[in-house]
Amino acid sequence: MAAAMNDKVTDMGAIARNPAWLAHRYDERQDRLHLIHVDREQRASATFLTDEYLKPDPPLVVTRSAMLAEARAPAPIHFIFHSAYCCSTLLARALDRPGVASTLKEPVLLNDMVGWRHRGGTGRQIAMVMDQGLGLLARPFVAGEAMIIKPSNLVNGLIPAMMAMKPDAKGLLLYAPLEQYLSSIARKGLWSRRWARELLIKQIRDGAIPFGFEQSDYLELTDLQVAAVGWLAQKAQFAALLQSLGPDRVRSLDSDRLMADPAGSMTELIRHFRLSIDDDGIDAILAGPAFTTDSKTGNAFGAERRSDDKRQAIVAHGEEIAMVLRWTEELATRFEVPMQLDHGLTG
Repeated sequence: MAAAMNDKVTDMGAIARNPAWLAHRYDERQDRLHLIHVDREQRASATFLTDEYLKPDPPLVVTRSAMLAEARAPAPIHFIFHSAYCCSTLLARALDRPGVASTLKEPVLLNDMVGWRHRGGTGRQIAMVMDQGLGLLARPFVAGEAMIIKPSNLVNGLIPAMMAMKPDAKGLLLYAPLEQYLSSIARKGLWSRRWARELLIKQIRDGAIPFGFEQSDYLELTDLQVAAVGWLAQKAQFAALLQSLGPDRVRSLDSDRLMADPAGSMTELIRHFRLSIDDDGIDAILAGPAFTTDSKTGNAFGAERRSDDKRQAIVAHGEEIAMVLRWTEELATRFEVPMQLDHGLTG
């Protein structure tokens, strides 16, 4: 069971000011935050900031007002928004540099805002708590650091609100080209295909599928068609964000370009996020574990391994992938969704 805390205990201030007490969950029914203790090393090593990877002790439960009254000022915030299967965790690992930036990989608190929205929470209620929650997530370990948050792509429907709340924030819109995306899902099998359907269900709830499908139409789609519809809906959203916010606020990057030119991509991303990392620092990042080991398994990884995985998927599922690619391109043309986004991070 969660450990409850009296709001007036003397150590509330120390807890609120200590960024190791991660604002992990929000219970809107009782207006309480669930805090778990996750130090910087644990955050860096965990694939995602979820119970599955953190295996935390029972949370400390505090009122939102008590936490906000004592919390230290947040660091500058920037975001890595993504479509999944696109090396977003790699980038979050790469940018975690003590004294420069700290990164948060898919904090569950933001997922709770989506769940609250689906349960009928009002826009005003959710906006207030999410704004405050972002501030609590951005408490820095070291003065002068930036905080880079990589939300789950389930949170993409809230991107406009997050960018409006943090007018100084920069965002990256990271995506995998469709063939790479479909290859990853096909290669990873049943659970990945199931994930694609779960994503589409949430996008439908968010009203984020602008392609004229009837409810019964979705039942006729194959797994990879479902994945492609979800991918294309995210691409439509990203294109709209690029147009509305402009390249000073958000830039795009596809994972193939990232892996083909990691040095150029990292140089431009560091410039976009206004981080103080010099050429030697970039070289250290490229030689470090983010670019040389798989973020989820710890196995050796790199551009060649990613290409090999894609080739294996094409060998096993090439006919299906090719058919879905053609179908999606026709859908994109009909609804004027670009397959390649503007305002690319690199040339």
